[in-house]
Amino acid sequence: MTRVNLVLLLTVVVSALYLVHSQYETRRLFVEHEKAMKEAAQLEMALERLTVERRAQATPLRVEQLARQQLQMRNPSPGITQYVAEPGRAAPEVKP
Repeated sequence: MTRVNLVLLLTVVVSALYLVHSQYETRRLFVEHEKAMKEAAQLEMALERLTVERRAQATPLRVEQLARQQLQMRNPSPGITQYVAEPGRAAPEVKP
């Protein structure tokens, strides 16, 4: 009888320790999951902000302003246009 009681006691202790370990892992994984969800929400907000910023930077007016200011580009005019002809063909006439 003592041997059976000892085995049952050992089984209860091992079961209790496993239960404590399972609860600890569950809590740890829950906290980790919550952190991941919070980070995902922050990344989504950053993505939305960057998308809006990219759209604002890519407007035709902004691109034209940057081309004029930083690259010193200007609209083409017939006076500064150079035409290139294929070999064996004449260049098109320029009408001022």
